[in-house]
Amino acid sequence: MDDGRPKLAVGHVSIEVEDVDEAYAFFVRHGMRDIFRGDNFGVLELRGGTHLVVSSARQAVEPGTEAPFDLMVDDIDAAHDDFTTAGVTASDIRRGRIHDTFHIDGPSGYRFAVTSSHAGDRVV
Repeated sequence: MDDGRPKLAVGHVSIEVEDVDEAYAFFVRHGMRDIFRGDNFGVLELRGGTHLVVSSARQAVEPGTEAPFDLMVDDIDAAHDDFTTAGVTASDIRRGRIHDTFHIDGPSGYRFAVTSSHAGDRVV
């Protein structure tokens, strides 16, 4: 049955962090679903069923390192307000032709791009 969604999705992405507890709490606080928390790793769920695996870093992350993935939101202005209200350092929103984007400082010094979705009313 064709329900209008794309046939493929990203199943798992991962990130190594210095403090798994801190990173796990950060992602849950900002909208990811708590799935499993183990001794040295955790699994969270994003929209569409993608899982984020957070694990202990084998080496320190240089502050400002670009995160290995970006975060996508429906309402970029509301997301910016949510992050800054929660005390997260965020850049100004840069308006683009395809995506609007801002950057946040995340766990272990990673710098995450937060981008606007252009899915519109399509099922994703």
